[in-house]
Amino acid sequence: MLAEDLRTVVERDPAIRTRREALLHPALPALWSHRVAHRLHRRGWRIAARLVSLPARFATGVEVHPGAVLGRRVFVDHGTGVVIGETAVVGDDVTIYHQVTLGARGWWEDNLRAPGERRHPVVGDGVVLGTNASVLGPVTVGDGALVGAHSMVLRDVPPGATTQAPGAALADRDVPRHRFELLRQTATMGSW
Repeated sequence: MLAEDLRTVVERDPAIRTRREALLHPALPALWSHRVAHRLHRRGWRIAARLVSLPARFATGVEVHPGAVLGRRVFVDHGTGVVIGETAVVGDDVTIYHQVTLGARGWWEDNLRAPGERRHPVVGDGVVLGTNASVLGPVTVGDGALVGAHSMVLRDVPPGATTQAPGAALADRDVPRHRFELLRQTATMGSW
C-alpha cells in the first residue's frame, strides 16, 4: 500500500518526478499516520488514535479524524487546511486539494441526531474536490463527480456531476477616462 501511495503522488503531482521525491510530499505523513490512527480508533483506543494523528496534523496541516474512512490512492495536493470529519467516508482514487472541508453542519444539528448516525459526507470513487470546497453534512458525492473550487455542497451530488461556485462579480468602477488612459500608457511604457 505504501508503494501504491508513492506511485499515486508521482502520477498526480506534476512537480514530483520520482518515488524518492514523493517521500517528501506533505500528504503522505498525514495519510500514513491516519491509517495507524484509524486502526486504533476501530479497536476503541480513541485517545491513542488521537495521539497518533495529532503530530501529523501539526506537521502537515491536514486534519483527518481517526474515525474517518479513507479509500486507496487518495491524493491530497498541498494539503494545508484539509479537514475530514469523524464519520466521513472517502472512496478510492479521490483527489483533494488544499483547504477542503468534509465536515458536519454544526453541533446545533448534530446533537439532535441519533448516536452513531452519520454527520459527515460520503465521497465516491474518482471524485475531485477543488480548492476550498466545503462538503457539509450527511450528503453523498457520487462517483466521478467534480466539486469545483470554492463550492459549498449541502445536498447530494449525482455521479459524474460538476458543481461550481458562482463567479466573482465585477464591480463597475467610475474611473474617469483620462485617468484610465494614463494608467494604460504608463503600463505599456514599462515603468511599473
